[in-house]
Amino acid sequence: MKFRRLFSVLAGSVLGLAALSAQADQLDDIKQKGELVVGVLGTDEPATFIDPKTRQFIGYEVDLATEVAKAIGVKPVFKQVAVAARIPELQQGHVDLIAAGLTHNKEREELIDFSVTTFVTGQKALVRADSGITDLSGLEGRKVVTIRGGTQEPNIRKAVPGVDVVTFDTSQQAFQALQQRKGVGYVDDEAALMRVYAKLGDAKKDYVVLKDNLSQESLAFGIRKGETGLKAVVDETLRGLEGSGEAERIFFKWYGPDTKSQFESRDFKLETDQIDG
Repeated sequence: MKFRRLFSVLAGSVLGLAALSAQADQLDDIKQKGELVVGVLGTDEPATFIDPKTRQFIGYEVDLATEVAKAIGVKPVFKQVAVAARIPELQQGHVDLIAAGLTHNKEREELIDFSVTTFVTGQKALVRADSGITDLSGLEGRKVVTIRGGTQEPNIRKAVPGVDVVTFDTSQQAFQALQQRKGVGYVDDEAALMRVYAKLGDAKKDYVVLKDNLSQESLAFGIRKGETGLKAVVDETLRGLEGSGEAERIFFKWYGPDTKSQFESRDFKLETDQIDG
């Protein structure tokens, strides 16, 4: 019995060391296979979306992740993931990096590691003009639609405890539900929400963007827990883009005054970790 116990302990230790060794070698594995597999939403214009002409993934997060792959010396390969599947896909090793509108918060820090902040945004609610709602309190007891698996649902529930939330797999599906009157309000990150609003054209008069933010969200790339080598390269690359001015150029390429997002300024830098919640 003692021998069996000792063997069990030793076997467990060997397996534990093997797991740590495998985990610590992720950066080497990426270099050996010659590609960095990046999980993206592909439905979140202009962060990550599919170019209708080339059918390739493009966008702000795609450009940043491409720079990380260049720094490692490998080819970037983009894999579409659902919002709710972002962290599981990373944990299970199906992707090496998550660049998919991922909010950096304390709860998620228990599961994965994060890069320095790549984007800062608030979350807002868009409501139907004929609902009579003028502020967040007006959503009490009303039906609101949003995307499944993100921080939008818990944030609107926290801001308006009595709200009735219905979730969908993509932001496009959620907004379409608002248009079909399946809810009186739609909640999303401000950048995504304002882009949808801008596309309404003459129909803008039928909707109102509520002034108050539900929250402020610091987004970052997701990295598998304990992968210090990969995290160091990712952070160094992003900080390098900030220092050279390339990060600002990429931001204005996708969000600047000449785009549908029409941001006049950038109020954050790719330098430090910022945690929400």
